[in-house]
Amino acid sequence: MIHRNTAGPVRSLKFVILLVALSPELLSLGAGVQLRDNGYDGLLVAINPQVSEDQNLIPNIKEMVTEASFYLFNATKRRVFFRSIKILIPATWKANNYSKVKQESYEKANVIVANWYGAHGDDPYTLQYRGCGKEGKYIHFTSDFLLNDDLTAGYGSRGRVFVHEWAHLRWGVFDEYNNEKPFYINGQNQIKVTRCSSDITGIFVCEKGPCPQENCIISKLFKEGCMFLYNSTQNATASIMFMQSLSSVVEFCNASTHNQEAPNLQNQMCSLRSAWDVITDSADFHHSFPMNGPELPPPPTFSLVQAGNKVVCLVLDVSSKMAEADRLLRLQQAAEFYLMQIVEIHTFVGIASFNSKGEIRAQLHQINNDDDRKLLVSYLPATVSAEAETSICSGLKKGFEVVEKLDGKAHGSVMILVTSGDDEHVGNCLLSVHSSGSTIHTIALGSSAVENLEELSHLTGGLKFFVPDKSNSNSMIDAFSRISSGTGDIFQQHIQLESTGENVQPHHQLKNTVTVDNSVGNDTAFLVTWQSSGPPEIVLSDPNGRKYYTDDFITNLTLQTARLRIPGTAKPGLWTYTLNNTHHSLQALKVTVTSHASSSAMPPATVEAFVERDSTHFPHPMMIYANVRKGFYPILNATVTATIEPETGDPVTLQLFDDGAGNIQMNAPRKSVGRSQEEQKWGFSRMSSGGSFTVLGVPAGPHPDVFPPCKIIDLEAAKVEEEVTLSWTAPGEDLDQGQANSYEIRMSKSLKNIQDDFNNAILVNTSKLTPRQAGTKETFTFSPRLFTNGPEHQPKGETQESNRIYVAIRAIDRNSLKSAVSNIAQASLFIPPNSTPALARDRLILKGVLTAMGLIGIICLTIVVTHCILNRKKTADKKENGTKLL
Repeated sequence: MIHRNTAGPVRSLKFVILLVALSPELLSLGAGVQLRDNGYDGLLVAINPQVSEDQNLIPNIKEMVTEASFYLFNATKRRVFFRSIKILIPATWKANNYSKVKQESYEKANVIVANWYGAHGDDPYTLQYRGCGKEGKYIHFTSDFLLNDDLTAGYGSRGRVFVHEWAHLRWGVFDEYNNEKPFYINGQNQIKVTRCSSDITGIFVCEKGPCPQENCIISKLFKEGCMFLYNSTQNATASIMFMQSLSSVVEFCNASTHNQEAPNLQNQMCSLRSAWDVITDSADFHHSFPMNGPELPPPPTFSLVQAGNKVVCLVLDVSSKMAEADRLLRLQQAAEFYLMQIVEIHTFVGIASFNSKGEIRAQLHQINNDDDRKLLVSYLPATVSAEAETSICSGLKKGFEVVEKLDGKAHGSVMILVTSGDDEHVGNCLLSVHSSGSTIHTIALGSSAVENLEELSHLTGGLKFFVPDKSNSNSMIDAFSRISSGTGDIFQQHIQLESTGENVQPHHQLKNTVTVDNSVGNDTAFLVTWQSSGPPEIVLSDPNGRKYYTDDFITNLTLQTARLRIPGTAKPGLWTYTLNNTHHSLQALKVTVTSHASSSAMPPATVEAFVERDSTHFPHPMMIYANVRKGFYPILNATVTATIEPETGDPVTLQLFDDGAGNIQMNAPRKSVGRSQEEQKWGFSRMSSGGSFTVLGVPAGPHPDVFPPCKIIDLEAAKVEEEVTLSWTAPGEDLDQGQANSYEIRMSKSLKNIQDDFNNAILVNTSKLTPRQAGTKETFTFSPRLFTNGPEHQPKGETQESNRIYVAIRAIDRNSLKSAVSNIAQASLFIPPNSTPALARDRLILKGVLTAMGLIGIICLTIVVTHCILNRKKTADKKENGTKLL
């Protein structure tokens, strides 16, 4: 909700994506799950339209969730289960008496079923990006995983896998295995397997079978092919986040069973806390208590819903306030752009307007060709009324009348509500809006828009946008561009490549390039808009040098737009546009470029931009995210810029970090997909609106320094000869912006000491270490023997002969504000000639040397670039004596 008079500034957010060099690795928590009386209601499972119809898929989904419900109930000690689930059937499947969708859509799903495009493997995973204890975005299953029963031999039953992923999604816990670091040395100089709990048993094998452990170690590294096989029969009951496939595993690791030393993401991301500790600290557990009695909960109920015709109604404000700051003109330009270029073919579209009363301007028309689009454009409001009063409820009422003409209900329809007015009575229709089954996207113009307008979006799962009164802002068009059909079919949706605007002086020009990569190019359109006088002189050049001029564009002098659609598939490469202001006055010139996928065999790169919450209160920061991917593969090393447009003042531009540490790395990264020479040469560009947010309680005048540097969570330690080299990503002066003033590094021979009492751990001399700019990779080398020769208290169970050190760091700004203590990195100084027997329970004696080890890290982020997190599960080959950890 927006409270502009007392709350603070409202921001609109736009993301600019420009890939300068593709990485060698290519690449919602949606519809409001509610916990009520120990049962989860409203879980939405959506099947991607690209998934082939298979009548076994739905029964298998039901079976998976049903099994998961009972397994979860027992694992949470009779706390929670799944009560009601909706399965969204794609419109590409044949109708089969499914219910019609209301506000459900693929983009709001908690669980998606979608295949990897052109890739192999069926690993389930959860998109996690917000850190420990925070909800993720969605769980992803492939149809093959849900249909191929042979896969359960390695993953375990689907219900168990679902609970593992649900813990990622709902409670923000992480995996307790690590395929990249399967072994480590503990505080007693024992070689251990990365596992949780340590009670899980097994044996070491080499490439050809069981072997002495010394055969596994060459040149201080574990020999390729050396692995640990887990016994198929276990007594250990934990942990689900380690290996849910073991039949004995029915619990999460708790304080008594958790392995704090294991180099895994759970320890790194959650400051060595156990999964159960994080789970029980969640809001779900604060508001629920174990159920009494021995009875099990009822099995879940399922409802199957399917989208019907796509129906959209524009509900547009025509009050006198729309005459201010060229609001009506900018609305006309954006609506024309939406109708001509964005809304998908075969969609039914109607138009309503309102001031103090509502009016139907156009009944539903189905878009089958350009003539249908042009007809709808002709119904857009051309003038504003003399009334300043607005009645949003009256406008929505007319919108519902329009969409209900098709089949008697508004279920599944979309309203795009645009208003600049203040309407204190909008709360009168919240109940009817919520029950309508329609999704309402709201676009607020200027600073006087109604304060509870956003509640309409919140209730219906719609998007919300704020458009400032600035002539060179392209936010209105960006908002319309973000609104898609919600089907999840990226091959049918438009992709925004460019959006820019400038105030151009007389006889000056706006010149820039836009990249058309080879994954897009179909139905590519260039839109030029201006705010006064006549059109600019336009020159557009394709990669081969062919030029298009103003006369080649379709010009609408009334709406002050010029549009060019490139025939066929646009040539990949750099397109250059030049807009010359030939007039004697300042011109606000803007350019928007959209395109579609060039082939159904290759998914285009996409970006999803969003903020963590609708509002925050100063001094709490607003978290800004961008998910950049190709299909479901994360795209690394992209230059990502967020532009925040406040109500007043100039836009603020922030670069979002992705330097390899800004990505929560999966334990076993997938292979990259192939890159064409065109991709390597040109990269790609994408634009996306991130919606709006409100900052509450911002003090007037200069702001005090309340932001310390952000926590470092990618600290790693590596031993090089007699020295230890630390590496991490630099935080900022304020969170992850700017440059910190100094670092404080401390070390200990005891993990417990440095974890519980960082201030009294051994201080490392960092006088020659000067922090670098935020997002930069830092390195620092020191000799631990200069600091560890003196006595230090050892906790029970650890010996003075320990040759393992633990290191942590925190950053300090110029006002002596300190960041939280980083993750704890570990390093082995050396391995004595005769190590303590490492795995007595595993009947093996391990000798040898392990090199330095440090926790895998991700960047400390208040503003982050997100990527798909492939939380790869423990796959296994059936062996006579156990299960192989891959």
